[in-house]
Amino acid sequence: MPRKELIVIPKPHSHTWLMSLALLLMLATPALAEPRLPDFTELVDKAAPAVVNISTSREVERSMTSSRQFGGQEVPEIFREFFGDRIPMPPGGAPNRNEEPRQSLGSGFIFDEDGYIMTNAHVVKDADEILVRLNDRRELEAELVGADEKTDVAVLKVEADNLPTLELGESSDLKVGQWVAAIGSPFGFDHSVTAGIISAINRTLPQDVYVPFIQTDVAINPGNSGGPLFNLDGEVVGINSQILTRSGGYMGLSFAIPIDVAMDVADQLRDDGFVNRGWLGVRIQPVSKDLAESFGMEQAEGALIADLDPRGPAAKGGLQAGDVILKVNGEEVDHSTTLPRLVGEVTPGEEVELSVLRDGEKQPITLTVGEWPDVVANQGDSDGGPVRLGITVQSLSELERRQLGIKQGVRIVSVDPAGSAAAAGIRPGDVLMSIGQQSVESAEQLADMAANLPQEQVVPVLINREGRSYFVALRPVSN
Repeated sequence: MPRKELIVIPKPHSHTWLMSLALLLMLATPALAEPRLPDFTELVDKAAPAVVNISTSREVERSMTSSRQFGGQEVPEIFREFFGDRIPMPPGGAPNRNEEPRQSLGSGFIFDEDGYIMTNAHVVKDADEILVRLNDRRELEAELVGADEKTDVAVLKVEADNLPTLELGESSDLKVGQWVAAIGSPFGFDHSVTAGIISAINRTLPQDVYVPFIQTDVAINPGNSGGPLFNLDGEVVGINSQILTRSGGYMGLSFAIPIDVAMDVADQLRDDGFVNRGWLGVRIQPVSKDLAESFGMEQAEGALIADLDPRGPAAKGGLQAGDVILKVNGEEVDHSTTLPRLVGEVTPGEEVELSVLRDGEKQPITLTVGEWPDVVANQGDSDGGPVRLGITVQSLSELERRQLGIKQGVRIVSVDPAGSAAAAGIRPGDVLMSIGQQSVESAEQLADMAANLPQEQVVPVLINREGRSYFVALRPVSN
């Protein structure tokens, strides 16, 4: 008989067998044992040449009364730190003036080989001169094509050959948790690179209802504004715009404008010089949990109409106070802050389909979207109207007039610090009620009135500030 050999098989519970199995698994799957973080070197090499540093300068007309002196005394430095360039002064003051240069820094990127550059509107606001510095050390003077303060997007134009450009991605494809990187000039340090992840999407900030922000934890500091936010493919998916901070520095909350939103604005700025937005003419409020219950809603969502402008498209289209707008062109209004963005995306004059909850029943309402009143005011500027006064204005709705207890007037949106209105002590937020003893009913009327004012002649202007009315003396500039 042949001899039988005994084969010894280790017992399953053998310590030696378990250690051997573990060693084999570690050797076979090194990727599991050592996860790799993303490498941004290729992205930076490819993208950096098209990222630019932007420096601006402007001559600020300073008044001794408003910056250095108040009541005939030197202003302590701490007050100048808080108030900035201008210390509040009573309307009608006649300050002594001189000019001083002001400079600011920001970032941007070339998105078109014809020399078009994207940045933030606040980076180039009120700039007299804009200088763009490229990665290859070229310095170019830039022309402001247009700026939209509501989305904080601006487009510049430079004249040069062989300009590098960046590839644009789709911000609608972004997901929370994705890696992203930023390139910019924080504190003037050109082409600094930082990275992080997307923390949230479709964030709406209190003062920026037209932008569904991308929230990231990418380190953003002063000077990064206007720079690109990249995905791992090296595509621009956003424009770094602002941070949320209590200290003035980076605290882990950064916000970028989605590139889809930015390009829509940029195209309008290139074509028209301004942005047209849809307008309903409603005052809205959030739907609280208790209100949702009272309306028979399963959850708190939508935008509740509290009041309407009788001249607005909503009132003319059949909307009522107490209606809850749930959808705009099929897209859900998950919160009241979502509504302005969705309506703003609609071109004025086009129809919009709304899903509205009224008396516990959902019903469709189709109406034609109107044009924002302040667009009309800005168009009037080109005729030499409000520009002569150094202001941008917006017509008041009937609701706003009732709230203020006035019968006429236009809201002052912005004031040129070097203009005649600023010299007279007029501020943003004031209501201009009359000029030269003639009542002001609308932005269009003011444009005509201002254009026909006598040159270099002082005129009385009635303004309303915080419920109090008084006259100031204003000297319009020459046409």
